[in-house]
Amino acid sequence: MKAIIICMLLLARVLTASAAPDPNFYIFLCFGQSNMEGAARPEAEDMKSAGSRFLLMPAVDFPATADSEARTMGQWCEAVPPLCRPGTGLTPIDYFGRTMIETLPENIRVGVIHVAIGGIRIEGFMTENMKEYVKTAPSWMKGMLEAYDNNPYERLMTLARKAQQDGVIKGVLMHQGESNTGDPEWANKVQKVYDRLLGDLQLKPEEVPLLAGEVLQADGKGQCLAMNKQIDELPKTLHTSCVISSTGCTNGPDNLHFDAAGYRELGRRYGEKMLSLLGYQVRSPFSVPEDAFTAETTVPGNEFPKIDNERRAYFRIDAPTAQRVQVDICGKKYEMRRDEKGLWCAVTDPLVVGFHYYFINIGGQNFIDPATETFFGCCREAGGIEIPEGPEGNYYRPQQGVAHGQVRSIYYYAQSTAEWRHAMVYTPAEYEKGKKRYPVLYLQHGMGEDETGWSKQGHMQHIMDNLIAQGQAVPMIVVMESGDVKAPFRGGDNRQGFSDYGATFYKVMTEDLIPYIDSTFRTLTDRDHRAMAGLSWGGHQTFDLVMNNMDKFSYMGGFSGAIFGLNVKEAYDGKLADGKAFNDKIHYLFLSCGSEENFGTEKLVEALRGCGIKTDYYVSPGTHHEWLTWRRSLKEFVPHLFKSKR
Repeated sequence: MKAIIICMLLLARVLTASAAPDPNFYIFLCFGQSNMEGAARPEAEDMKSAGSRFLLMPAVDFPATADSEARTMGQWCEAVPPLCRPGTGLTPIDYFGRTMIETLPENIRVGVIHVAIGGIRIEGFMTENMKEYVKTAPSWMKGMLEAYDNNPYERLMTLARKAQQDGVIKGVLMHQGESNTGDPEWANKVQKVYDRLLGDLQLKPEEVPLLAGEVLQADGKGQCLAMNKQIDELPKTLHTSCVISSTGCTNGPDNLHFDAAGYRELGRRYGEKMLSLLGYQVRSPFSVPEDAFTAETTVPGNEFPKIDNERRAYFRIDAPTAQRVQVDICGKKYEMRRDEKGLWCAVTDPLVVGFHYYFINIGGQNFIDPATETFFGCCREAGGIEIPEGPEGNYYRPQQGVAHGQVRSIYYYAQSTAEWRHAMVYTPAEYEKGKKRYPVLYLQHGMGEDETGWSKQGHMQHIMDNLIAQGQAVPMIVVMESGDVKAPFRGGDNRQGFSDYGATFYKVMTEDLIPYIDSTFRTLTDRDHRAMAGLSWGGHQTFDLVMNNMDKFSYMGGFSGAIFGLNVKEAYDGKLADGKAFNDKIHYLFLSCGSEENFGTEKLVEALRGCGIKTDYYVSPGTHHEWLTWRRSLKEFVPHLFKSKR
């Protein structure tokens, strides 16, 4: 048995030794001085691993720490800062690798070998001079040199040979030159290092380009800025080299090293250049496809935000003194990229159709994009973008040949709260033409939004106009009030029927708003011609108001209603327990939700139907807790109002 095991182990070694390198494992050799080493502290987002597709072969041993496992020199591991040595910082290679795997096919991995020493001259990578170089090196550098056995080139080359057993070396990345500023022979010395490296590894120059990054510019204040002229001319000497611009890459306080954002940007530029050399099309926020069009929610006169045919959104903002800018949309923050003039750009993943709030985050604070129309949402004014549907969305768009109603902005005095209040009122197109009286729908928005939401984000006026023109809905007045839920929920009793949040609106509704509307507009004032509906917390308010005022309402609807934990047997003094009595009072009950949200609407419908209550239930396909769900819900709800009783 022992002999069999030994034979199996020997066979495994033979098979492993004979295994060919993986052609889909791209390896890159990285060397240089302090800006390659990394002089900025990694931030929380940098410490999240990019996964098993971006790997590091450590050039030194890393002891285990409270935040990371130990790493062994020469053994592949996930590439998480620091890449160079223990105690070093964020490096452009961190975002070089991340950029690569974002574009490369899923089956391709990226591996890096990283050797860098702060302050080292290019001579420190020329083996023929190493003994003398080490002997004359400043005392602060000696420990770093010793980490590589006083021969950083040899360490890089030895590990590269080992890595060639696993994959294919595709390029060499260098950031060096600060310590050689003004050296007329620098380019020739770089070529000697590059040629020797390729010769030792038996690589072809045309298959392994050298990418050399410019030194820090710091808006013309970079300490070694003069070196960029020599770096820019490197391709004249080394024809397989490419220069990576540092223009616009932000800096730390010493005007010598990049800050974290600067390293990210420089790393992305290394990645984008390498991807293009490998023949891959790079999606960059600076290049906008020809099919992109300006979003309908953009302030006229502005070109951005734009949307392409894959529903990606492109944002641009001019912020030349900002250090970091992000776009916060659909639960994800996208890093914006800065160009040399201080213009920040970003492109998102494909977004779902419909309306989305978004913010521009500068230095950790959310701001409204000055190029977008503003919408009240998220408990404050916010930017917004509409990702358009196809023709299926025409029901909420104005149509030619359709008579259009009006949305009026009104102020009224509420005696119950001793304050002036604001509401929006829709009147149908025919309202101005006669003396007819109309039924009224009181339509509420959700938590953190206001009375303008249904007309701005929801396009309710177009939905109403189109339904009325098609004969699907009777002409009616629609009233929209703030509901006292603009501010965020801050605790309190919010059981159904015992609400604290937004409950100040209940007395306003019954004692002030309804009387004001009935005295100001031509309304039908009986309960058979009064309805109420609301989305999210507006659905919660609808249940509370209608169930406690069944003498005033006969139609009700909840769109993704926040109607949680409702005990249908006991709530509202048992009014829901008697299905027949409820059905005699409420002519129509409608509940809806998006297929992708989990608001418990289906269980509520089942419970109500279990009590014999007639309940219509609609599910919006493919949508979440969002305005597209609620537009569709309004379209389904309104045709049932103020028609023959069930």
